[in-house]
Amino acid sequence: MDLLQRMRVIGSGLVIAAYFITLHLDVVTGVIVHLTAMSISVPYFIKSKAWDVVIMMTFLMTIGGGRLITAALP
Repeated sequence: MDLLQRMRVIGSGLVIAAYFITLHLDVVTGVIVHLTAMSISVPYFIKSKAWDVVIMMTFLMTIGGGRLITAALP
């Protein structure tokens, strides 16, 4: 298994962990884990030319980034 495939597998595992963290522990921590998972997974999908997945992940990362910004504001 090459590096990009390993990154995709780790990213997929982190998405599951992020979902659990968001629902049961802390939203901000869950969003951070989710953004990390997406960032790790995107290079695989770029190399695979799965542009629909790249666009969807970018959209979800934008939503997560917005959530972090609103959480940081008092």
